[in-house]
Amino acid sequence: MENIEKLVEMKNITKKFSGVTALDNISFDVRKGEVHVLLGENGAGKSTLMKILSGAYQPTSGSINLKGKDYNQLTPKDSYENGISIIYQELSVINELSVQENLFVGKLPTRKVLGVNLVDYKKMKEVAEVLTKKVGLHRDLNIFVEELSICEKQQLEIAKSLVSDADIIIMDEPTTSLTQEETDQLFAIIRQLKSEGKGIVYISHKLKELKEIGDRVTVLKDGTYVGTREVKDVEVKDLVSMMVGREIKSKYPSNNPELDRTKTIFEAKNITRYDGKAKNVSFKLQQGEILGFAGLIGSGRSELMNAVFGADPIKEGSISLFGKELKPKSEYISIKNGIAFVTENRRETGFFHNFDIKENISILPFIKNSKLGGTWGLINSKMEKKYADDEKKKLNIKCSSINQNITELSGGNQQKVILGKWMAAESSLIIFDEPTKGIDVGSKSEIYTLMRKLSDEGKGVLMVSSELPELLAVCDKIAVFKNGEIAEILSADEATEEKIMYILTHEGDMKND
Repeated sequence: MENIEKLVEMKNITKKFSGVTALDNISFDVRKGEVHVLLGENGAGKSTLMKILSGAYQPTSGSINLKGKDYNQLTPKDSYENGISIIYQELSVINELSVQENLFVGKLPTRKVLGVNLVDYKKMKEVAEVLTKKVGLHRDLNIFVEELSICEKQQLEIAKSLVSDADIIIMDEPTTSLTQEETDQLFAIIRQLKSEGKGIVYISHKLKELKEIGDRVTVLKDGTYVGTREVKDVEVKDLVSMMVGREIKSKYPSNNPELDRTKTIFEAKNITRYDGKAKNVSFKLQQGEILGFAGLIGSGRSELMNAVFGADPIKEGSISLFGKELKPKSEYISIKNGIAFVTENRRETGFFHNFDIKENISILPFIKNSKLGGTWGLINSKMEKKYADDEKKKLNIKCSSINQNITELSGGNQQKVILGKWMAAESSLIIFDEPTKGIDVGSKSEIYTLMRKLSDEGKGVLMVSSELPELLAVCDKIAVFKNGEIAEILSADEATEEKIMYILTHEGDMKND
């Protein structure tokens, strides 16, 4: 039998938080020159396991074998010195520093001059030039990182891990914000690292990716080990079954035949932004339907929704909800009028990091019902608890208690808390902007089901998504958005991935072809 070199082996890892078992007797290893995919729903324990490997958490029991030496636990220093590097989904680059400075944060090379240690800027430049070229980052080393694209920041993170000559690189949802072209570039870098004998731990919810980039896949569920498979021997549907333990629906049709589908819930007329990212946009949303917006990155879909919600000013145009004309002047007015916005970037604009679950859920209904411009009626401990308990039950939010800080939750459960605050505020129109970004397949299904339930209750649902299968599964109509305008609106019956992509990439008018 071939002697397989293991770069790290985690044995029987258990982790408990305040008596709650987050990981139960998990074993996991990474081999030299492989991509080991780690799968599981949000809250399955993937991040906790990797934080133990990186030294951020200490296990309650179990051991870690690195380079022939057993550890009961690792410190961040131990992890670093043993060649382990982790690239989090929320990138840790520092925008205010240059590309070169970011590479050497905490690990500046030095040289002795007259017995004094000085920073070796010459070596810094030499190493930076080699590593940025290696990962395909062709930018001036002295520019500030804030000028880089998301993809370039991802390349910089990989280069940072190579500065320390990492043998094991952990990538947490690395393609969440990348285009297909950028994803292809990242995969090329990963293949190069594999050829050099590096071990990659790849965490992703995009199941199709693992067939392209993975060698082995390990599935966790609710903190327990489900199994490890060779990627070439397993189908995506089998992995879904391992992760979720139930069949995931492919379509989410309306279940309420009583709705008056000729009734207009929401209408936008001639919405135009000052920056031109939305130009003369008009559309209607009928009762009982979910209207989706498809478009390439940069097409202006999110900017349109920001304008509709009042987050960004509009040059001209109007909106109406249940026949009442509204002026989208501010988010506060929109909240008062019953409009909700589930933002694309949940960590930056979706919730309050210093609030617990109940405070995050109750803040919106308090704001909506408050008086004197929102300064009166914001504190009611009894109602705060009721709002949170109700939404926790309805949305199946997994947490130790409603007093738990929201930052301690998985991405899917954070998204449920965000939805919960808008549900508690009894919003009439809910805008979902990339609602399942970075969320596992099981939580996605729950969110789709909730969106359909809201629509069947007579509420308005607008959905922006970059995932065409998602739009096709959930929406009754799909507006194809291009260059700040609606190119065409397709019914569910006529919409296909091929047709939508043709409209998005074709220069002429498809109707006149």
